[in-house]
Amino acid sequence: MERILNYIGGEWKSPASGLFFPNINPGTGIPYGEIPDSDERDVEDAVNAAEAAFPSWASTDKEVRSAIMLKISALIDAQLHELALAETTDNGKPISVSEIVDIPRASQNFSFFAKAITQFYSESHAMETGYLNYTLRQPIG
Repeated sequence: MERILNYIGGEWKSPASGLFFPNINPGTGIPYGEIPDSDERDVEDAVNAAEAAFPSWASTDKEVRSAIMLKISALIDAQLHELALAETTDNGKPISVSEIVDIPRASQNFSFFAKAITQFYSESHAMETGYLNYTLRQPIG
C-alpha cells in the first residue's frame, strides 16, 4: 500500500500531525494507499514555501517559464495511461473519462498558459485630459 507524502518546498514531507488516513477506491471500497492527515502547520509550511519560491519564479525569463510548463504538458501526455489509471482509482470514474477528458485537460492547461505567457497584450484607455491609462500584467502567484 502506497503512502503519499506532502510535497512542500521541493521536498516530500510527512504531515506535521504524523497521521495518515486510508485512500479508498470508491469503485471497490478497498483502501489502496494512505494520504497525509495534514493540518494548519502543513498549510503554513506550504504557503511559506510558495512565498519564498515566488520571487525566483516571477523573475525567471518568460521563455524559460514557458519551456518548463510545456515540458510538464509533454510529461503528462507521455504518462497519459498511468495518470488516467490513478485518476480512475482515486475517483471511481470510468477509465475512458480519465483518458479522454481529465488527463488531457491537465496537459492542455499547462500548454495553454505556457503559450499565453509568451504573448504580449495590454489594455489601454485614453482619458479626455490627454492621459493614457494602461494595464500592465505581471505574475502574482
